[in-house]
Amino acid sequence: MPQPPSTSSQIFNNADSFAQAFDEAWQAHSREDPSHGLSAAAKLDAILGCVADHPFAQGDPATARQVGAFRIRLLDL
Repeated sequence: MPQPPSTSSQIFNNADSFAQAFDEAWQAHSREDPSHGLSAAAKLDAILGCVADHPFAQGDPATARQVGAFRIRLLDL
């Protein structure tokens, strides 16, 4: 899946840049389909698919998953 447009004009191969892209993709998904009915785990998988083109996700997918799960807990998403 293509990565959603970022509000930032630059994408970096680091966890902070990935977290920003993840948050934007999560929010876009929530706006587009607020009654999606997905569990948090299923939505995590869906959003990770949306940001799969991000350099950090490509270089370290296991840590990208951890960052995504952390963002969900941190922001109570």
